[in-house]
Parts: sequence; C-alpha cells; structure tokens
Amino acid sequence: MSHFISLDDWSDKNLRGLLRLAQRLKADYMAGGNDPILAGKILALVFEKPSLRTRVSYEIGMMHLGGKSLSLSPAEIGLGKRETVADVARVLSGYVDGVMARVFDHNSLLELAEHGSIPIINGLSDTHHPSQAIADALTILEAFDNPTGRTLTYVGDGNNVARSLLILSAVLGLNVRIAAPEGYHLSEEEMDLISERAERNGATFAPYVDPIEAVTGSDIVYTDVWTSMGQEAETAKRLQVFPPYQLNLDLMQHANADAVIMHCLPAHRGEEITDAAADAPNSLLFPQAHNRLHAQKAVLAHLLGGAVLE
Repeated sequence: MSHFISLDDWSDKNLRGLLRLAQRLKADYMAGGNDPILAGKILALVFEKPSLRTRVSYEIGMMHLGGKSLSLSPAEIGLGKRETVADVARVLSGYVDGVMARVFDHNSLLELAEHGSIPIINGLSDTHHPSQAIADALTILEAFDNPTGRTLTYVGDGNNVARSLLILSAVLGLNVRIAAPEGYHLSEEEMDLISERAERNGATFAPYVDPIEAVTGSDIVYTDVWTSMGQEAETAKRLQVFPPYQLNLDLMQHANADAVIMHCLPAHRGEEITDAAADAPNSLLFPQAHNRLHAQKAVLAHLLGGAVLE
C-alpha cells in the first residue's frame, strides 16, 4: 500500500499484518527502544483541525523510529485557499518523505495522493479516522486474548470514528453493532461494506436505534462526541437528540460483566460519557490514547520504512 487514507482500501490480510507490526513495535519499545529504521526520513504534519493525540503520536513516533517531523498549521498551508491542494502536494513531494494530514474534507486527502509522489496518511477526515481505528484494534487485542466472537457496540453518532472502528473490528472477527438515533446512522452503502467485512470474517453486523438493546450482551461499548468538528451549528439540536445514548454506568449494566469502555477522546464529559464511566476500572480510554503512538509507528514503519506486513 502506498497510502493510508481509508481502511476500505486495505485488505483484511494487510490490516491484520499492520496490527501485528504495531504489536511488535510496541514490544520492542517496551524492551528498550525501536530500531531507527526511519533515519533520514521526514514527515510533514498538515493540520486543518486541532490535535493532541494525532500530532503527538506521529511526532513522537517519527522520533522513536529515528526520523523527524515538521508541523504545518492551517495558517501556513491553507489547503485549497492559499493555494490548491494539488500544488501543496507537488511542493511537499519535493521536500519530505510523507505527509500526515488532518483535514475537514476527505477529498483533500485524495487530491494530495493523486498529485503527490509520496505516501499520504489520514490523521482524520470528515468521513474516516483510520489512525484511531488501528489504535483501537491494538487496544482490543490487548484487552482480550482472542477477540474473535466477542461483541463491540458503538453508541452515538454514526461519524468518521464509527466508520473506521466498525470496519476494523469486523476484520478482527468481532460481532459489531451501532446504536444511533434515526437520521444519524451510517449510510446504507457504509453499512453494506461493514456487513461484507463481518461476514467474510465469520462475524455479524447490526444497526440499532435502542441503545439498551444494542449494548445487551456486549463485551466492548464505545462512544464518541455527539457533535464532531465542523458540525458546531448542529450542537443545540444534537444535545436534544442524543442524551438517551449517553455511555453511563446504567447503560453498562446491560453489557457483559467483563465488558470494557472505550472512547477515542477528546471527551465531552457529562454529554456522551459520564465521569463515572470514563474513569471506571474497566475504562480503556487512556490505554487507547497511549496506543495511538504504537499504532502510528506501524503505519510509518510500513509506508516510509518498508516494514513488511507479515
């Protein structure tokens, strides 16, 4: 693979290989450090949206692998405004070895890939968040010796995080569910793609409206903010629609006894998740966040360093 833009572009085999690479890189780091396989490589970090985990994980990931990074703010680039996305792609291709971009419009990533000659990595777009999904899957593999046949339920808005999470969870053989209000589900096309991945891996996919019904019997309950960046004009409406989908301890009573809680962060505590749930003993919020580092190193090692996916 030359880019990491959408999980739709990656085969099940390669996604599993990427996860095994992330596991190896994390083990190596914990045992003393990673080999400097990206020595002499430079990654440009292009931001249209604010970032904590994405910026830090990619910057530190490059350091751990012996490379360097350069962060570029919206004011410095202005994708499609100050200059065309195509021109940005052509210019950066002559300076750096790869670009990680965190954007609003997913098409900006496709244009960067089309007109550039270096790997493009999706650090988040309005429709996909594969960088988060790899960290989530790594966390799930650490929480359960064998997640195959377990059930993951996403509760809340059918957004970019949900799309990528459910695809990769299905690749792991997890039965996947999503509970969302009417009008806030994933599209039929997206649900068909998830269903295909699930069926291919001996798992199931099911959409729900009732969050209690969806969470019943679940091993993993995952949520995200109700209003994503770029949807601020919908905040008031969403705050009226989504309260029944809050991830709280009452909702978790319907999950399995050993169920875990996940959230990609940042969390709007008191809205989509309560403090009691976020800070519960079975919460994986911060292991998830920390695994962004090792998951992102796998993407970098493969795309920029040629690490083989076994």
